[in-house]
Amino acid sequence: MSIMHAEPEMLAATAGELQSINAVARAGNAAVAGPTTGVVPAAADLVSLLTASQFAAHAQLYQAISAEAMAVQEQLATTLGISAGSYAATEAATPATIA
Repeated sequence: MSIMHAEPEMLAATAGELQSINAVARAGNAAVAGPTTGVVPAAADLVSLLTASQFAAHAQLYQAISAEAMAVQEQLATTLGISAGSYAATEAATPATIA
């Protein structure tokens, strides 16, 4: 009797879905990086300049944090894919060791 139950096909499918989500999120972030980080001041006064620079700073911080989050998600997808292969190999080898 098995203590743990894993479905390698489900892990592999989930890894693929995570990679797809990651690709879409990266594309979206890349598409908005220019417009959000290159905010132009609404007027020539100091308040407009400071406000625009604050928005640009927030956008740059978002891009940095988002890149880190995408890297973590990519690592998770890779780990799930590797785990799916390991579980499948173990499941295939188990009957041979029991017989």
